[in-house]
Amino acid sequence: MPLLATWLINALALLALPYLMHSVKIDSFMTALLVAVVLGFVNTILRPILLLLTLPVTLLSMGLFIFVINGLMFWMVANMIDGFHVAGFWSAVGAALLYSVISWTLTTLLLKK
Repeated sequence: MPLLATWLINALALLALPYLMHSVKIDSFMTALLVAVVLGFVNTILRPILLLLTLPVTLLSMGLFIFVINGLMFWMVANMIDGFHVAGFWSAVGAALLYSVISWTLTTLLLKK
């Protein structure tokens, strides 16, 4: 049950993004659900590999390069799924940051134990 609730919360966070950033477009709720699943898989499988490969750059930038990696994951999912559009790479970095803040806030408020 918590997995389903987290999935729905992430989809709601994705649906909130176009209202806060005009460079992000999502066509429907079903698209947001699909994006939430794909983004979860990409962040689970590909992100740790990229973090390990870019560890020297991340250390030199004092961790700020992780924002670039998060934006890259967000932008890659936007290029993979029809109905989910991000204007450019730097918009994806900002959208990934905003998405993580929104989803963390909603998860904290709605799934508080």
